[in-house]
Amino acid sequence: MTLRPPKEDLLSEVVAERSERNPDFELLVDAALTRRRLLRELARKREELGLTQTTVAAKMATSQSFVARLEAGDVDTKLSTVERFASALGLRIEWQLVGLIEPPASD
Repeated sequence: MTLRPPKEDLLSEVVAERSERNPDFELLVDAALTRRRLLRELARKREELGLTQTTVAAKMATSQSFVARLEAGDVDTKLSTVERFASALGLRIEWQLVGLIEPPASD
């Protein structure tokens, strides 16, 4: 029987390996995790409001199964879709630009 490393170790290994090939890979992973956190927060808000996925789907003009996949992070969604999701909950998204690296020191 072959023992597999814990998921966290395996994930760290995959990120490190991919980062060697693509220096921006870690930033892409961070961006994906940020999107997933936002979608999970919207899902929690939907539940707090007592809305079903079917109700939200109708407001978004989509299917319940798509809302389920959206909340689970199973789709790479467009910004406009996230905005429609928030709007269906009576919310709006405020986007913010954040620097990834420190600016060069001035002389």
